[in-house]
Amino acid sequence: MRCSVAYLLVVLFSVLSILPSGTDATALTYKVVANEKACFFVWSDKPGKKVGFYFAVQEGGSFDIDYTVVGPDSDTILKGEQEKQGDYVFTANKAGEYAFCFSNNMSTWADKLIDFEVTVEHEVRPQFKKDALGVEQPEKLTEMEESLFRLSGSLSNIARTQKYFRTRENRNSATVISTESRIYWFAFLESLGIITMACLQVYVIKNFFRTKKGGV
Repeated sequence: MRCSVAYLLVVLFSVLSILPSGTDATALTYKVVANEKACFFVWSDKPGKKVGFYFAVQEGGSFDIDYTVVGPDSDTILKGEQEKQGDYVFTANKAGEYAFCFSNNMSTWADKLIDFEVTVEHEVRPQFKKDALGVEQPEKLTEMEESLFRLSGSLSNIARTQKYFRTRENRNSATVISTESRIYWFAFLESLGIITMACLQVYVIKNFFRTKKGGV
């Protein structure tokens, strides 16, 4: 069993290395400052391609951002407000430039650090063969092809899970750092207040028992 699984993995990576890549991916990390709108563009050379769009706010404020996806004809494909993360797939029905915009206009001082990825993939359609009567017959997949498809789906699920846990880790780390800073300043101000109150008490008691000149 282990040998068969290892053999399938070797065949999978061999096929992926031999076949031409059908996916163009762009993964970036960008800091959107307060009151800024940042747009990134992807070109689709032909209609029918699948476009994947993933983003997650890693740091800043309430971990939310406004986003908009605009097509070549300035038509809005996706839009959201104060979203923490998103994972979408849509079909590019028209060839041209697609804009992926992030807006931080709701924040007056907080910068937002976002991770996002845009993938453009041409969906390969199966070629059906016709029988003697001219009827298209669905192509049968071999056991090896079915195993490769299952492994490809499992790898995609693992990648999505890693992205999710990375986002959770970054947000929890930012929360811990923010809490640590607040505790530090609260303890500092509390100590300063205690020292100030002690000095005032000493000063008041000292003046209370001080004997005036000419007194008994």
